[in-house]
Amino acid sequence: MKTIYPNVELGEGTVIEDFCIIGISPRGKNLPLVIGSNSTIRAGTYIYEGSTIGDNFQTGNKVNIRESNVIGSNVSIGTGTVIEHHLEIQDGVRIHSNAFVPEFTILKENAWLGPNVVLTNAKYPRSPTVKENLKGPTIGKDTKIGAGTVVLPGIEIGDNCLIGAGSVITKDVPANSVVVGNPGRVIRKVDEIPDNPYGS
Repeated sequence: MKTIYPNVELGEGTVIEDFCIIGISPRGKNLPLVIGSNSTIRAGTYIYEGSTIGDNFQTGNKVNIRESNVIGSNVSIGTGTVIEHHLEIQDGVRIHSNAFVPEFTILKENAWLGPNVVLTNAKYPRSPTVKENLKGPTIGKDTKIGAGTVVLPGIEIGDNCLIGAGSVITKDVPANSVVVGNPGRVIRKVDEIPDNPYGS
């Protein structure tokens, strides 16, 4: 059993597994939802209206994707992950299980989020104007963020960075940086990592 609303356009070869709800309209707007060819939406996933999703898209089980997103081709979103609304996920992005990606985030080409990564967008969550001042992080092209990392609102992480597991990113990160710790600190450039860091 699954529900696919009339506002949904599915590309050729796309598979929707059981217990999915596709094209949900939270405010009765009935906006189109386009999902590209050869995609696989696994059981228990909910995808809201108003997004455009490219070809070869994959979800794990029980993924929640809110409305009005632009998602590229060859994107994978792992089991239990929550994707909020009005964000951009470019081609080739991989998001592992149980991640949280908030409104107004940008994930550039081939960015990679490990399990349980939390991105945030509310600098002052209790402020009366919090909704007017949300700003998600921007994660650069080819950047990899290790499991359990937290990235604070509005942070910009440059291209080709490597963020160590469990880091807390409190300030912008230059391109090609290796960052670890809480608060996160740059320890070297990516091209300074030995070819075999574990020895021969």
